[in-house]
Amino acid sequence: LKAKRHLTLYSIPFKMKVLICFNPLIHNQVLSALFVSYLFNRKRPDVVTRTDWLALVIWEGTYNRQVLEKYYKRLNITIGLTVFDAEKFIKSANKYFMIGNNVILYILLDDINKLPRIELGPLQTYFNYIYMKNLNEYITDDIQHEVDFLSTMSVNQIFKNDFGVETLGTSVARLHAWQCFKNAKDFPYEKRLKSAAFIPFGQGDFYCHSAIFGGTLHEVVIFIKEYQKGIVQDTTNTFNSLYESYLNKYFLVNKPTKLLSQEYIWDTKFRTPLQIKNVKIQIHPLSTLLIYSDTQ
Repeated sequence: LKAKRHLTLYSIPFKMKVLICFNPLIHNQVLSALFVSYLFNRKRPDVVTRTDWLALVIWEGTYNRQVLEKYYKRLNITIGLTVFDAEKFIKSANKYFMIGNNVILYILLDDINKLPRIELGPLQTYFNYIYMKNLNEYITDDIQHEVDFLSTMSVNQIFKNDFGVETLGTSVARLHAWQCFKNAKDFPYEKRLKSAAFIPFGQGDFYCHSAIFGGTLHEVVIFIKEYQKGIVQDTTNTFNSLYESYLNKYFLVNKPTKLLSQEYIWDTKFRTPLQIKNVKIQIHPLSTLLIYSDTQ
């Protein structure tokens, strides 16, 4: 492992002195209950903040960003963001995405002349990769040597507020704005039995949005491989399921370690419920481009 990934002993000011071993970059992380309660305190009784499998659901007011920023600064992490070219998205990402941290934006476009002219923040770097379907290869060849966490996002969204280190985790999914506070039995899972994305009626926990997923490089690679396997299986059987269906099947079987609430993807066509205190990202009404659309 690189030196910056070493296990860190981190001291937190508490009523009693607590010394905690914590490193989110290792695959099987074990967090002290005291540490979790300190960083992600439960001040939101109006919403679900913890899943049945003890994954955190991130809402405004449930985390201590100052302590998180201090911790990740000590690790000197680098976060990668892959996205198709879209000028408004990239400009908003440059303003709000992981401000103060080392960031590499991997922009997937077919013509480098389409790259918008943007004055970058001091810690941000641009790279461009042509095809999303080769992301697995790029991770193996290049990205794995450059970043500690990777997020992939679609461009039909705009950053409106800070999208910070509270969103980092081993495996991170985002709840769907259109399925906000609905019962699981009403989620639009794939119901065709022979599809690789099939989820039986009565199963399922949450409905995740395809506009973003991320985590450690290891977890992102596993998802991409499972997604490709599902596509091959369904193509053989003449099925054509949505990318979002494969994503939800994957997270049903492989539970995410963190869920981002609808504050991290809100559609302004809907009335904003009281539970949503601070919209970080909103769906862009003029674009329907999905990050994986060319792989379907």
